[in-house]
Amino acid sequence: MREVEVPPVATIADDATLSDAVWANAERTPDAVQFQRRTATGWEDVTCARFRDEVTTVANGLIAEGVQRGDRVALMSRTRYEWTLVDYAIWAVGAVTVPIYDSSSAEQVAWIIEDSGAVACVVETNEHRAHASSTGLEKIWTIEGDGPTLADLHQPGADSAELNRRRRDTRADDLATIIYTSGTTGRPKGCVLTHRNIDFNAANGLAGLDDYVNARGRTLLFLPLAHSFARLIQVAVVRTPCLMRPDADIKKLPEAMREFQPTFLLAMPRIFEKVYTSAKLRAHADGKGAIFDRAEKVAIAHSRADGKPGLLLKAQHALFDRLVYTKIRAALGGACEMSISGGAPLGERLAHFFRGVGVTVYEGYGLTETSPGVAINLQHAIRVGTVGRPLPGVTVAIADDGEILVRGGNVFQGYWRNEQATAEVLKDGWFHTGDLGSLDKDGYLKITGRKKEIIVTAGGKNVAPAVLEDRLQAHPLVSQSMVVGDGRPFIAALVTIDQDAFAKWLESNGKPASATVETLRSDPELRGEVQKAVDAANLAVSRAEAIREFRILPREFTEEAGEVTPSLKIKRNVVLKGYADEIAAIYGG
Repeated sequence: MREVEVPPVATIADDATLSDAVWANAERTPDAVQFQRRTATGWEDVTCARFRDEVTTVANGLIAEGVQRGDRVALMSRTRYEWTLVDYAIWAVGAVTVPIYDSSSAEQVAWIIEDSGAVACVVETNEHRAHASSTGLEKIWTIEGDGPTLADLHQPGADSAELNRRRRDTRADDLATIIYTSGTTGRPKGCVLTHRNIDFNAANGLAGLDDYVNARGRTLLFLPLAHSFARLIQVAVVRTPCLMRPDADIKKLPEAMREFQPTFLLAMPRIFEKVYTSAKLRAHADGKGAIFDRAEKVAIAHSRADGKPGLLLKAQHALFDRLVYTKIRAALGGACEMSISGGAPLGERLAHFFRGVGVTVYEGYGLTETSPGVAINLQHAIRVGTVGRPLPGVTVAIADDGEILVRGGNVFQGYWRNEQATAEVLKDGWFHTGDLGSLDKDGYLKITGRKKEIIVTAGGKNVAPAVLEDRLQAHPLVSQSMVVGDGRPFIAALVTIDQDAFAKWLESNGKPASATVETLRSDPELRGEVQKAVDAANLAVSRAEAIREFRILPREFTEEAGEVTPSLKIKRNVVLKGYADEIAAIYGG
């Protein structure tokens, strides 16, 4: 069993809690702007001192409503300032936050509230209130909607003696949150995380990214705070502190980038794919495709040179920086120099492209059960194509069957009220991730797939679908892909088309603007484009693992149809069932 251990660079005191940073920031830098809050007239600055005061008023309100230490309080909302405010108020009173995705169904909300034993809930809308109240829960406050509202919970004039006592009594090893994994199969399980788990992860991760995540930094957070990845950035921001604008309006993301000009981002790979695809298609539509394609090759070559480009490459890079790269950086606000990417593989080519453009994407890896960080590329230790070395304080091992095992202060305590599920993943001091990977000679981790998603063909060949899917999705037209072939004679793929790229493709190929993917899914030219993606993907595998056939689906997989999780992971069992006829047709019915 190969194992890599990285010593911690930060430790967490036994009496430390996540809310301590709120009071520390207010003492050290009371007038520093920590957040921007959306109002009816625009964006409003919130200083460190004001944030502490508002956390105090909400915390006092929770105490007045009878919330005790250790009580679970559910929180259901899109990413916004009030999400963070309530989260820290819950922690300040020694209670436990139970995040719920704002897109969750009534059944999912009911399960999480009932399973966690939540005594109260803060929701964003009247619809959310209806979901929560169906469980019989009485203490519900709405951020935007009918009362009681979050404003009613504020207790600005209340005595804080009890709050101060609660803060003193709460310890690092007390429960901070129960995060229910969205899960690609079965009912969500509640991951039990302590203050120490999350704080340990944030403190040790920040140490290697302090050139960017610092008091001068600013980030636009648009991923759902119910997801552990975004939540860790929230904790890091408050810990630093740097400026954060929480804004869940993805449809207006380009305008928000230009207005706010973030210096760093937390993003899923899909954001970078969209920026790259839009720039490439726009250049080709404007008759500048040859320039863009050359600039793309130079950016990738410059990144691969790893700081040692030759004179010719350096000159070409400087030229294309003026002609092309500045425009791509402008799409990210113009000031962004780095991003942390996780949740899915970015792809080596795209990672080199953005690094060459001047925006380094630090890929990382983790799970809700690991608070969530396990490994990440850091500013002085980056290897494109990997998810980096283990974070300080984390040990990673590769079992004989290729499974990634994790040990460290970031590993969760278990699943809430589910001893059997806990025993299945916590064994002999290791957390068994269910993911497959490898460690190179320098300790950099590479993810190769999910243990449970390994496809075994009729010929007995084991195939990791992630390798092929990653390559497929590198093509501008491909939005999502799912490789199939378990028990079948060969490997095939289901492919969806990116709607933005499709509209530009129609125009550049002389197709009617009214055409849809459904009407053109058998079109030879469209299939020819997807075939290019398939050919590129097949270069990464042996002939026995290669995709021999594919089907273009009429629409993208969506959360509303139950085909992807809130973190955009494909629910393979749902897709297999929903597209059973398509898959059967691939193999002759």
